[in-house]
Amino acid sequence: MSEKIEIERKFLVEMPDFEKINIIKRIEILQTYLHSNSDSQRRVRRITENNNIRFLYTKKIFISPVIRNENESEINAEKYNELLKEARNDCPPISKTRIAFDYMEQQFELDIYPFSEKLAILELELDNPSQEIHFPEYINVIKEVSDDGRYSNAALSKAGTFPAEISTEGDC
Repeated sequence: MSEKIEIERKFLVEMPDFEKINIIKRIEILQTYLHSNSDSQRRVRRITENNNIRFLYTKKIFISPVIRNENESEINAEKYNELLKEARNDCPPISKTRIAFDYMEQQFELDIYPFSEKLAILELELDNPSQEIHFPEYINVIKEVSDDGRYSNAALSKAGTFPAEISTEGDC
């Protein structure tokens, strides 16, 4: 299991024009949250890329809204299915398409959810929380949501939608 400190900022964005993005990776993710104690979050992922399937187990300890201690390891299908027995009933699995692309020596990850054709979450791992971010001109950032728990994958999986106060008609 690899342990690392993850520094990540998240942004609510309008769905971009994909013809303008130089996609370097596209994966399908099915993410299931597992029971854990109050200071950590555990999950398993089924990841499909180029018709190959792999499984990951992750345990995160949140230090701040943008900093977490992350332990992650690849697991086999048998272990994945075993861990699914520990799935949280209050937090349904969430599926998303993750598109990775580079811009100005930064690697962005755009998460697209089946419940929205207009909005997505853009993530960027950083070296430090205050690092300057250069957004591509073809990405319309609505707002930063790094410290808004309503935009976590766990909250989105429960709600099945983005928070209601966000208008998709452009009057945000």
